[in-house]
Amino acid sequence: MITYPMTFKVSSDARSGIASNWETRAEAQDVPVPVSIPPEFAGPGGGYSPEDLYAAALTNCFVATFKVFAEKSKITFDRVQVKSELTVDRDEKGAPWMKAIHLHISLQGASDAERARHLLEKTSQSCMILNSVKTAKTFDFSVG
Repeated sequence: MITYPMTFKVSSDARSGIASNWETRAEAQDVPVPVSIPPEFAGPGGGYSPEDLYAAALTNCFVATFKVFAEKSKITFDRVQVKSELTVDRDEKGAPWMKAIHLHISLQGASDAERARHLLEKTSQSCMILNSVKTAKTFDFSVG
């Protein structure tokens, strides 16, 4: 049984200057993630940007939620691929923000394609991280 509330801890350790990369780490993981300011923001690149990690969190929440729903529904599949495109823009006050994300989901080899499509749609409504952000979300499903 899942017990709420839960706590997930992440830490970063960085030095001065936009040209220096740093590492971030989830407390539960041994491997740090290299992070950098992306070239789009006059940084050096060479690591995941906060924007990459944001898009990855939304994308992987979709994958994880779908996997749970499929397992509980006894639907198997060969592969689920999600390709996402995050749009960063300025809001009406000129502040930069994560305006929109489009997720293209391709599901291959589903044991029940009709039920799997229904679960993909349910996932798009049920993912806790996607539901926690004000970023506009659009989905494109392909079931084969």
